[in-house]
Amino acid sequence: MLRFLLTFILVATITSALLAQAPKPEATQYTCVMHPEVIQDHPGRCPKCGMELVPIKEDHRKHRTSNVEHRTSNEEAVHQTAHHDHAMHEMKMQSSVNLADPMTQEGSGTSWLPDSSPMYERMFMLGQDMLMLHGAAFPRYTNVSTRRGDDRIDAPNWLMGMFSHPLGDSAQFGVRLMMSLDPLTEGGRGYPLLFQSGESWHDQPLHDRQHPHDLFSELSVTYSQKFTPDLSSYIYFGYPGEPALGPPTFMHRISAMDDPDAPLGHHWQDSSHVTFGVATGGLVWRTVKIEGSVFTGREPDEDRYDFDRPRFDSASGRISWNPTPDLALQFSHGYLKSPEGLEPTVNRHRTTASIIYNKALGHDANWATTFVWGQNDDTHEGKTQSFLLESNFQHQRDTFYTRLERVEKSGHELVLEGADLAKIFPIYAASFGYVHDFTHGNGVDVGLGAQFTIDHRPDELDRYYGDEVGYGLEVFLRIRPSLHRHHEMVDAMK
Repeated sequence: MLRFLLTFILVATITSALLAQAPKPEATQYTCVMHPEVIQDHPGRCPKCGMELVPIKEDHRKHRTSNVEHRTSNEEAVHQTAHHDHAMHEMKMQSSVNLADPMTQEGSGTSWLPDSSPMYERMFMLGQDMLMLHGAAFPRYTNVSTRRGDDRIDAPNWLMGMFSHPLGDSAQFGVRLMMSLDPLTEGGRGYPLLFQSGESWHDQPLHDRQHPHDLFSELSVTYSQKFTPDLSSYIYFGYPGEPALGPPTFMHRISAMDDPDAPLGHHWQDSSHVTFGVATGGLVWRTVKIEGSVFTGREPDEDRYDFDRPRFDSASGRISWNPTPDLALQFSHGYLKSPEGLEPTVNRHRTTASIIYNKALGHDANWATTFVWGQNDDTHEGKTQSFLLESNFQHQRDTFYTRLERVEKSGHELVLEGADLAKIFPIYAASFGYVHDFTHGNGVDVGLGAQFTIDHRPDELDRYYGDEVGYGLEVFLRIRPSLHRHHEMVDAMK
């Protein structure tokens, strides 16, 4: 019995030693090309952005000699190159504004989106430099009711390029250019939008129309520096550009990107996204950002092709916090000197707060929701409020979206008459839309969409709008780059 036990122990020991010397296959690990810090030992989806995880390839090959592993000098070079490529890979996935921020977090100006936001854009690698292109166009027919309504064929649109160049391992230079052909497709009056207000045409204030955007909506440069893994800063200059005031502007929010119309509260929340003269400095600590801007308070003039005179007579501050990959929160306040050219003595204090939620729901599915509150405190008029709730659900080729708004607008904003000029009127609007993509995921998404908006106004406004129910109906094509996928990013980096 003892001999049997000793024999068994000896055999087990020898077997264990042989197994220990035998090479063990390394377990495959998986990562996200957008978030290289995410590493799992099984396939699946990135918990931050929902992209499919890809396997991490071995950095070296193994050479066996007498059951002992040796690495050749050539393989060592391959190993070092792989590590270099991985470091470059991580660097190239960063925001063009601040190299410490992930690319998915980059909103309009220097604002933040949730880290899990999808990207509808095309990427090109130019050596170590990165170029991203995105935009949208909405050829459409729109019909707006009431005496102040209109119907027309038009095409709101915009195009943006973002370029970044690394300056060593801890600094980056960025350039952004945003343009719009609205001056051609919309004309000087813009498009019909019931109860919309802001800016002017032929020296008369626009009402019940959304003004066109300038040909050049942003031309900005940034320099960012990373001091530690948790601490970074940046400086941003735009002419035009966007100060640190308000949430990401509507066309850059995932919750609004399928809606062709601007919000009725645009000039309470995010209208400063085209400002001729902006300088911003920001400090980022982990998931919190504090930034301040000096900028031109005057809104763009009626000439949509020129560059307005920079004044740098206004200021703003904003604090942003992304507590989770799915949330982006901000609070901001700004002083705008003489924003309206027709009323040069009127100044404005604007305060905004917003919550943006984004949730990747698996492969090619996403849900985004935004709540925005904005308040204007104008000289002689006092405080007026705006509230917005919008949501967008996308599943493969189909997208459903909605926008709900309540905005307090003065008779002056709505261009009324007599005693009504000084009154404040609560305006309600609810929009519901649907888009189906006929081409999807092949570089350019082209979808056919329809939207219906119903508005509610106080009875006092019937003398201006008539007794008819206020509504807007539009049928449109939505044209934009396809969702940026991991395999496209890998191909671009080859």
